[in-house]
Amino acid sequence: MENTKRIPLAERMRPKSFDEFVGQEHIVGKNTLLVRAIKFGTLGSCIFYGPPGTGKTTLANIIANSMKANFVRLNAVTSGVADAKKIIEQARADKAMFGTDTFLMLDECHRWNKAQSDCVLEAIEEGSIFFIGSTTENPYTAMTRAIVSRCRVFEFKALSSKDIVKSLKRALADKENGLGNMPVEISDDALEYFAFASGGDNRSALNALELAVMTSKIGKDKKIHISREDAEQSIDRKALSLDENMFYDNLSAFCKSLRGSDAEAALYYSMRLIKAGCDPMIIARRLVAHSSEDVGMADSNALLLSTSAMYALEKMGQPEGLIPLTHAIIYVCEAEKSNSVVNAMHLAQEDAENAIDNRVPNHLKNHPSTNADGHGRYKYPHDFGGYVQQQYMPDSLKDRVYYTPSANGRERNIVRKKFKK
Repeated sequence: MENTKRIPLAERMRPKSFDEFVGQEHIVGKNTLLVRAIKFGTLGSCIFYGPPGTGKTTLANIIANSMKANFVRLNAVTSGVADAKKIIEQARADKAMFGTDTFLMLDECHRWNKAQSDCVLEAIEEGSIFFIGSTTENPYTAMTRAIVSRCRVFEFKALSSKDIVKSLKRALADKENGLGNMPVEISDDALEYFAFASGGDNRSALNALELAVMTSKIGKDKKIHISREDAEQSIDRKALSLDENMFYDNLSAFCKSLRGSDAEAALYYSMRLIKAGCDPMIIARRLVAHSSEDVGMADSNALLLSTSAMYALEKMGQPEGLIPLTHAIIYVCEAEKSNSVVNAMHLAQEDAENAIDNRVPNHLKNHPSTNADGHGRYKYPHDFGGYVQQQYMPDSLKDRVYYTPSANGRERNIVRKKFKK
């Protein structure tokens, strides 16, 4: 009994059937693909991916139990080819002798390299094992294509507050594995806070509830009272961690919000990244780039303000440096937009790579030859009041136009001198 108590509440309360499982209705709801496949015994290899504490491992266990199969669990961080081969050999023997299927559950499956993944491919194809991978990373980008192509991918979502509260109440009522034998009185406010602060992670919520109960004294009424204040002390606000895909998704959303002139969204995504541990200088550098890419000549002050904010952030650090960074983000969002600068850059790059006859006109050379090329001598613009018409481009590109001013912001006032008649 003592050893059982040492097992975390979240592990003791792990659902053993679909009736006990909470959340993921899009996967385990009535008449869904997975439920139908289990019912007819046609479920093949799968990959479950999504945030931690959302039921990936639990569902794998339930599937194996419901199909009366062997269930073997490995962790990709600590296991290798030898471990997988041993399991496959045993699975083949069990299937041949007893007709029993084997489910191989691989946690953190994205951690296996190609060589490790290849060792299970043949077994999956011949049906010796049914593979269930569990990962918090997007398998389409984090795993070898050969494995993913042989599996049905199911995406798990963060649990809703309603689902987590339901799970907590079940743990409080369960006398065998939960806290049902303890005189716990908990407020609805405390339950809601556990659900909110866990950020959709059921494991985190259950373990926080256990900590609150085990560290609270029995009152004069012989009951353990858990208030919202107790809940706040027992669970830290869930860290805003980001995996690689989430990081780039949030960074992409930040950049697109700048371009879309949505200051609120740009500020949210920037602070979401920073709170998750992203270096603010990454945000600042992207801001400088987009000041030219998306604002450009429509308001050149955006570039000046962004570079100033980057300098201030570098010299001041956090939290003070976030103030000028926020200032610049708002300015870039609210500024009028023009992509003429980046368009000009791309056109110039294309010609620089592909133009064949790109000789510098004779009058522009560092040491002009005595052989005239029809352009005459170089005309010093300041001798003509600051501007004089003459050819600067190679003959093959003399009529090429890269920069075309937009009609936005200050750019609408630009008149290109080379086109003056």
